[in-house]
Amino acid sequence: MPPNVEVRRSSRRRRTVSAYRDGDKVVVMLPSRLSKAEEEQWIATILQRLADRERRRRPSDSDLETRAHELSRRYLDGRAVPASVRWVENQRTRWGSCTPDDGTIRLSTRLRGMPSWVVDYVLVHELAHLLVPGHGADFWELVAHYPKADRARGYLEGVAAAAHLPMESGASDEDDLRHGVAG
Repeated sequence: MPPNVEVRRSSRRRRTVSAYRDGDKVVVMLPSRLSKAEEEQWIATILQRLADRERRRRPSDSDLETRAHELSRRYLDGRAVPASVRWVENQRTRWGSCTPDDGTIRLSTRLRGMPSWVVDYVLVHELAHLLVPGHGADFWELVAHYPKADRARGYLEGVAAAAHLPMESGASDEDDLRHGVAG
């Protein structure tokens, strides 16, 4: 059995196998009727599923850049072409930022683990800045091409409110404050 795995067998559990993280260990819950070989097979399967899910929720810089290009193609006719897209630790008041002059996009590591459609929204927001630097009507028209924009904005506003974080700062006009995301 791999290290940091705790197996919990239950006679009440009939068919399902599940797992969750508890700190640095993985707790795997199994029906008590499984043989040792079946247990090992299920542990390997469920650890792989858990790793795949975590990888999807925590994309690398390379994954992020690939995703940005796909989102640009899908929602901005491929016109927004970033020079680089990466995660950064030093953004405490913004979800993301963009420097149109050199085409760099940075996303706060606070977004890691959030639903992919929320991260996609922040990417689309920053990609739109490559085409329109400010937050005027033409900018929001581009962002609106992303179908979950309003939902994602609401999600981020809820996260900020629950954590007692200030709304995104750096807004250049009242519209920016109303939308809660500064680029």
